[in-house]
Amino acid sequence: MQDILTMLNALHRPRLMMRAARIGAQEYRRAAHLPRLLGYGVLPRPGGALIRLMEMEATLEDQRVGSDASYSLIRHLDVLIAMVAEARALKATQTAKPAAAT
Repeated sequence: MQDILTMLNALHRPRLMMRAARIGAQEYRRAAHLPRLLGYGVLPRPGGALIRLMEMEATLEDQRVGSDASYSLIRHLDVLIAMVAEARALKATQTAKPAAAT
């Protein structure tokens, strides 16, 4: 099975959407934005949140490609912003663990 970051790298979305997501991720605040997307309660770790966000994004991508009338570009961008920010947080925790072990 592929790890989460490999699966993220395999995603191909329109360049403009990803650029907007990267810009939006700079202002992302986990405690404020993630509950709005995933529901309120205890926030999952970045890996768990990322998996749930990827599932949501796949549904939104299917709606976008299929020209579904219920598709929301704003919702799609919100999910992509959260995915980019959570991936950055996951990468940061993965690089911090080996350094802490020495």
